[in-house]
Amino acid sequence: MTQAKTEILWDTWGVPHIFAENNSGLFKAFGWAQMHSHGDLILRLYGQARGKAAEYWGEEYIESDRQILTLGIPDRAAVWYEEQSPEMREALDGFAEGMNDYADNNPDRIDDRVKPVLPIAGKDVLAHIQRVVHFNFLIGSDPDALGAIQQWQKGGSNAWAIAPSQSENNHALLLINPHLPWGDRFLFYEAQITAPDVDAYGCTLVGMPMLVMGFNDNLGWAHTINQHNGWGLYELTLTADNGYQWDNEVRPLEAAQKVIKVKQPDGTTREQTITITRSLHGPILAQKGNKALALRVTGLEASGIIEQYWQMLQADNLAQFETALQQLQVPLFTVLYGDRDGQIMHLFNGIVPQRPVGDWQTWLQPVPGNTAQTLWTQTHPYADLPRAVNPETGWLQNANDPPWTTTFPQALKAENYPPYMSSQLMNLRAQRSVELITENLPLSLDKMIAGKFDTHLAVADRFLDDLIAASEEYGGELAQDAIAILKTWDRKAEADSRGAVLFAQWARAMNFRFMPDPDVVAQNWQPENPLTTPDGLANPADAIATLETVAQQIQDNYGSLDIPWGEVYRVQVGDQDLPARGATGDLGAFSVLQFAATESGQYRATAGDSFIAAVEFGDRVEARVLLTYGNATQPHSTHRGDQLPLYLNQELRPVWRDRATIESHLELRQEIL
Repeated sequence: MTQAKTEILWDTWGVPHIFAENNSGLFKAFGWAQMHSHGDLILRLYGQARGKAAEYWGEEYIESDRQILTLGIPDRAAVWYEEQSPEMREALDGFAEGMNDYADNNPDRIDDRVKPVLPIAGKDVLAHIQRVVHFNFLIGSDPDALGAIQQWQKGGSNAWAIAPSQSENNHALLLINPHLPWGDRFLFYEAQITAPDVDAYGCTLVGMPMLVMGFNDNLGWAHTINQHNGWGLYELTLTADNGYQWDNEVRPLEAAQKVIKVKQPDGTTREQTITITRSLHGPILAQKGNKALALRVTGLEASGIIEQYWQMLQADNLAQFETALQQLQVPLFTVLYGDRDGQIMHLFNGIVPQRPVGDWQTWLQPVPGNTAQTLWTQTHPYADLPRAVNPETGWLQNANDPPWTTTFPQALKAENYPPYMSSQLMNLRAQRSVELITENLPLSLDKMIAGKFDTHLAVADRFLDDLIAASEEYGGELAQDAIAILKTWDRKAEADSRGAVLFAQWARAMNFRFMPDPDVVAQNWQPENPLTTPDGLANPADAIATLETVAQQIQDNYGSLDIPWGEVYRVQVGDQDLPARGATGDLGAFSVLQFAATESGQYRATAGDSFIAAVEFGDRVEARVLLTYGNATQPHSTHRGDQLPLYLNQELRPVWRDRATIESHLELRQEIL
């Protein structure tokens, strides 16, 4: 019997184009490809998701293992694996086999420190998915209300779907633009997968076996992190007999012991036993005196996430795509969709608890856990979710704002949904998103790309004029010098923008973050005026005093108040160190970069624009893409940061999908047996 042939054609940007004669070969090759590009990182992530990182790498991972085991991730992954359909179990096994085969055949390209994680099994892939999707994106970096709020601020994305009525070529347009940290489990991986059942291009997160955003010949979709609360913290009152109060009774806590093995510096292993306790709500995360907090997370019984994405990739039209979505196996993420038929859609996707009480704010803090009156046990069906299809406006957008602001006039209104469904706010980046669309209609692919790279800081439009006016009454000499620079500043965060450093640091000192602090703005955000608020300074004298303090700091640190943005804000990947363009979303920038301070006094980009795709659904799909930090992290790869110059030059790459075009840009051909 002739063995099925699977090829990986690597293009000159390090993107794998997989051509397989069957699905088994496809998934095996996808695992091989990811190990080729990110093997060291993936093995470290899988080791953590197993709850065995301390066994592999020592004491510093004990708390990571404790959290993974407390959340039940490895045990649940084993259950999920058994619940997969035969086709998806074969896919998981093939994906794992491809990674193992790569490691076996390329031992010199895998760091010895991560080799103890091998071999990979299908359940490891599911554990990794749970850790990332359910216990990072869904509830935030830390399983508490603060962690979730911080995740919404730090994570992010932009997405547009434009109908033919609002496009220059009468074709639907789609913008995919997630913003995530530039490392660890948040890295995106770009690929093309082609087999008899699928031909799709897009991205996934490293270590995941399925494209999670992208397009095929007929349709495509983007994700953003939505304002969706799929979890809850319950405050329990503990009793002396190892129980907790429950509806005038005492209910026993469940307890189980787990052993964490910890590698010692001399190579030996010690064991540490931990006790995991649970209430009917979920695992106990913290205890103080006779009070404890238990975590309840939605979607942990929904094990079909990879099968749903597989069906989304195979869909040819909106009806088929929604049939896949209706399974509700993906526990969160906004979906913005466009297709060749000209249809566009915004779906507030998620597994949403049917809350028995309260509104959005109620569930951002612990609720009483001593009564069934607060315990949710059911989730909303697909028909209950906020959804807008083909609005009269001809456009949809999302920039991590709630569904109510997806288009104007509004297609969805909060009062038609339960008060806990989503929040009421519209951040300045989302407001800038609407401006970029409405001021440039009708859109073309080129105009959409230009809009994506916009660095205008919307926060300046709300507060700079007031600051200039206040300087006439309250400003001293230093304030006047600063104002003179801000008057000529272009209100952008381009590499050569002079005044952007000064204004951005003043805005941060004024606490203009995710939403401006209500104590410093004259008019807070209002749902009845979502595109023009917040606005104005509440205390102009304080604002000028803050400007003087910041100006002195900048003068002392950099020697000049008008130092160009790119001299202070840098993009560093691999051996590249380049002047940045773009700023944080809290400043209202649509071209988003998050920065961290360095010892030199400069700021280094650590998150933001990641995978970018602009797609036009004509008779033949036209698409341009970019993966800002490059498609590999392995030390031997030449693709670490190789796309940064394109990003900083506001360029996207043409997508190469047909074999002839790919082979004309071929770097490496591999046949996977």
